[in-house]
Amino acid sequence: MSFPIAWLDLREPADHAARHPGLRSAAASLVGTGGLIVDLGCGTGSTVRALQPCLGASVRWRLVDHDAAVLREAGRRTGAETVLCDLSRGESPLEGAALVTASALLDLVSEAWIERLADILKACRAPFYAALSYDGRLSFDPAHPGDRAMIAALNADQRTDKEFGPALGPDGAGALAAALRARGFEVRIEASPWRLGPGDAALVAALLAGIAGVAAGPGGIVEAEVEDWLAFRRARAADGHCLVGHVDLLATL
Repeated sequence: MSFPIAWLDLREPADHAARHPGLRSAAASLVGTGGLIVDLGCGTGSTVRALQPCLGASVRWRLVDHDAAVLREAGRRTGAETVLCDLSRGESPLEGAALVTASALLDLVSEAWIERLADILKACRAPFYAALSYDGRLSFDPAHPGDRAMIAALNADQRTDKEFGPALGPDGAGALAAALRARGFEVRIEASPWRLGPGDAALVAALLAGIAGVAAGPGGIVEAEVEDWLAFRRARAADGHCLVGHVDLLATL
């Protein structure tokens, strides 16, 4: 599943603000001088920019993605090694990794994919830091009568196939935590929600449009109800607030 570069750029400031600082620092501390970090589903390299302030100058990166255009942009922005790879097939070039990372990925993948990743991480004994996995929590202030149905529609869509098999959606991070604990890893999970307000108008507008598009799809909510909800949310953009729940995970052996 590919995401436009414009969307990745739009969400990056909120992502960086949301990352749990304790887990980010703990993950960075696992990488010594000259160590290699492998970032799965790298996008334009947001994880590099998030972790770089906590890392030594000699740390190396290997950025992995299946979207060639996005990967080229990641290489241009970071100067890191890039690997074009179809992660949906379980391919993971983790050789030599001192740390494996991913962002906004675990909610897109299937249970079978999670189990394969856990096996690979155990085999290479690599710690894993996964940030910003959607956990199903979404709330708006002020409230609207249609919020519950719209959020339910989004969370149902989160469980559809995102090219990795039937997605675990909000259960993805928990499923990986359980799989890694069963393989002897120590796992920490911390909340890392987006807390969006009037200063995040462009991101909120894109988020609202995405939710409305999902809700109005085949078998979804009546179009007039979706339009009413969307009009209300847009009208309150100047003073409204939104919380989008995520969790960060750090697993070590």
